[in-house]
Amino acid sequence: MSIQTGIFEPVDHASVVDAIVEQIEGLILNGVLRDGHKLPSERDISERMAVSRPKVREALKRLEDYGLIISRHGEGTFVAPLIGSAMSPALIELYSRHSGAFLDYLEFRREQEQFASALAAERATKIDKEILTGIMNELESAHQIGDFTASEDADIRFHVAIVDASHNTLLVHSMSSIYALTRQNLFYNRAVLRAKDGDGSGELLLQQHRAIYQAIMDSNPELARKAARDHINFVERSYLVDQNRDRREQIAKRRQALL
Repeated sequence: MSIQTGIFEPVDHASVVDAIVEQIEGLILNGVLRDGHKLPSERDISERMAVSRPKVREALKRLEDYGLIISRHGEGTFVAPLIGSAMSPALIELYSRHSGAFLDYLEFRREQEQFASALAAERATKIDKEILTGIMNELESAHQIGDFTASEDADIRFHVAIVDASHNTLLVHSMSSIYALTRQNLFYNRAVLRAKDGDGSGELLLQQHRAIYQAIMDSNPELARKAARDHINFVERSYLVDQNRDRREQIAKRRQALL
């Protein structure tokens, strides 16, 4: 993913290279620049920051030495893989074989998303709220036309945007890895949750997202915390209902085998 030059600001510090490094480090720390993002060219950065290209080149070399960026010949400069996977492939397979571990995942998400939602209600800027509004509109539109693929994509981006709006850098990076696993449907099958609506429409999920969204828009941390908790509690209840149904079906099949 290429990054627009508009995120950079002119540099007027005494130490030009230090100032360039500090600004790019800040963008990475705050999750503006993320793993795999492509940086603009040296020329674009130098023009935006109003510094010489040799200074930009020196700063990028230092960032590369720090392991924060990588240069690929003929392709450009990219933010290095800093977070990686929350779990190794072997551990992911282990989780898939032991579905009870899903409850631990939900327990973790419940606490982190309550915290993130409350912080977002306190800290979200006008731009953060505009981003959330755009994604909420996408969720509404996808729901209306029954586009479950678009709805699932917007769902994940909605939660990412809330974490971003918390402006807590540790949350931003740690949850980014968790949501990457969510995209793989390892822990979260939205189709199963839609089925709990009775008609499979996903209306209950949409209502939960509306509640979280509105609490953040209203700058109400406690209501945002509660809405986030209610959402994960719904996921947990749905999961347990499915598990119990599957267990009963297995028992019924064994009984049938004896007849």
